[in-house]
Amino acid sequence: MKRQRLLGYVFIAPNLIGMMIFMLIPALFSFYLMFTDWVFASGESPHFIGLDNFKMMVRDDLFAVSVKNTLLVLIPVPISIILGFLIAVMLNNRVYLQKTLRAFFFAPYFTSGIAIAFVWMVLFQPANGPINAFLRSVGIAEPPKWFASPDTAMYAVLIMMIAGGIGYNMIIYLAALQEISPEQLEAAKMDGATFGQLLRLIILPLVSPTTLFLMITGCIGSIKGFGMIYAITQGGPANSTTVFSIFAYKKAFNFYEMGYASAVSWSMFLLILGISLIQWAGQKKWVHY
Repeated sequence: MKRQRLLGYVFIAPNLIGMMIFMLIPALFSFYLMFTDWVFASGESPHFIGLDNFKMMVRDDLFAVSVKNTLLVLIPVPISIILGFLIAVMLNNRVYLQKTLRAFFFAPYFTSGIAIAFVWMVLFQPANGPINAFLRSVGIAEPPKWFASPDTAMYAVLIMMIAGGIGYNMIIYLAALQEISPEQLEAAKMDGATFGQLLRLIILPLVSPTTLFLMITGCIGSIKGFGMIYAITQGGPANSTTVFSIFAYKKAFNFYEMGYASAVSWSMFLLILGISLIQWAGQKKWVHY
């Protein structure tokens, strides 16, 4: 028994050591830094300043903008979940080109984020992009400038995030739908249940744990979202797409304000924790195991 336990520790040791070196220790160091005024480029040691970084955040207009934008990027989560579910229901039945369509919807998930960002830049190109060309063809003389304008850049980001989440949600829902017993659905049909009743009374309750999983992971992913937004807009124009992660990144690596950036990062962690706990507490009312 002791030998088996020792072997278990040996097998998990590489991952455990890696997690401690690259995640736990930096996280603890960042926790310490958020109470300091450490500016990396100054060459001075960190000085303890208590909660001053958090007081600075309250007075920082750009931080307020990043909070508003971070809350906005949560909007695509339920929309992409609903669309992913509907597409999964459709593709779970026999349809023409079923496998091709599944691959088509899932392709953005395993494609490089930078490549997808480039595609969206082309699609939303104000002068010659296909989206604005279509809008002009239907009579809109002055279509939006999308990423080029502070008024519309965030809308373009939200559309991009909705489209990007559909494929992943669809494939997870497909797996959940295939776990539902066909006999159960067939029995309900023989009792006269309509498709709407099947959906509302059988399918949705049975896939509710999957919905909870997608809601929690989707919110975490959206709040932490960085790569595609930064690749396209770098938080602009005029900070209109600056979210928590981009704000923290700029403070840390553009201005080297490591103490302030750590406080912003831990605020982001608290937001994620709060939203996840609310979802977990609310799941008792609608999730069926």
